[in-house]
Amino acid sequence: MKFHSSVLFVHDIENSKKFYIDLMGQSILHDFGKNIIFKSGLAIWELQPDHIIATKLQPSDHGYPLELYFEDENIDEVLQKLQSHPVRFLHAIQEEPWGQRTIRFFDPDGHLIEVGEPLHIFVENMARQGLIVAEISQRSGIHPDTVQNLLGDCHD
Repeated sequence: MKFHSSVLFVHDIENSKKFYIDLMGQSILHDFGKNIIFKSGLAIWELQPDHIIATKLQPSDHGYPLELYFEDENIDEVLQKLQSHPVRFLHAIQEEPWGQRTIRFFDPDGHLIEVGEPLHIFVENMARQGLIVAEISQRSGIHPDTVQNLLGDCHD
């Protein structure tokens, strides 16, 4: 497993994007609308009210809690490993609206940690389920060219 990025939950993605670009000198690696990933590894997400984090966690006086984000190609093995330790879960494996499977749990100090499937894994999973490039792009918010590159030339 490798550390992927830190995610900050924000109320207004456009305002936060402007702040991190203009004032903090960040450059965008991926812009998925409500999810921005900067080249530095920092990410900002506009948390939607119906998302599992918003429904299970409440913001403190200082906003939403910080989430440390990791990726692993075998999320089922990660869950098994976590379940063999005294880990407090926010949720076990769930599929996010964009098609990625994730697990969220807390470290010993109560910091929220997410382990998610890498981009190529959840895109490949959707293709195995029979979705074509355009459908994967629509569901995931990933540009069709990026989906095509992740899948290779064997999908339309």
